[in-house]
Amino acid sequence: MEVILYIAAIIAAIGFLILCVSVGMTLFSLKSILNSLAGTLSGIEGQMEGITRETTSLLSKTNSLAEDIQHKSEQLNSVVQAVKGIGDSVNGLNNSVQQITSSVSKSVEQNEEKIAQVVQWSNVAMGIADKWKKRKIIEQETVSPDAYAFETVQVEETPKRKWGRKK
Repeated sequence: MEVILYIAAIIAAIGFLILCVSVGMTLFSLKSILNSLAGTLSGIEGQMEGITRETTSLLSKTNSLAEDIQHKSEQLNSVVQAVKGIGDSVNGLNNSVQQITSSVSKSVEQNEEKIAQVVQWSNVAMGIADKWKKRKIIEQETVSPDAYAFETVQVEETPKRKWGRKK
């Protein structure tokens, strides 16, 4: 029995040896994998530093753009208020024009007869003016240009009659 005990101890030692060798081989292959993983992580770390720098720069530019947009938005608000004021002024002007138009329409309706008389008299006055112009044109055409020339004209002398009875 003692022999069995030795055999069992040898089998256990051989099993332990196989276990240690297999764990060693596993750890040795795991070492190359971990070295590769460490290299990959170093590359990622370097890339992350570059990304961090660019993200910081981008964030700074974004903040400056946000400030610029805020400033321009405030300026645009004043422009919008000015345009609103212009719109209000145009509406007021439109209302004034409508009031004036309605008052003129009322005045025209109230003075319609007087306006008709003024139109008739103006037509008569224009007719007289046209006739006067035509008359002037006709007179100018009938008068010869020699009518105002001063020429010596010899007139035959005729005996003068005395007033009274004829002989």
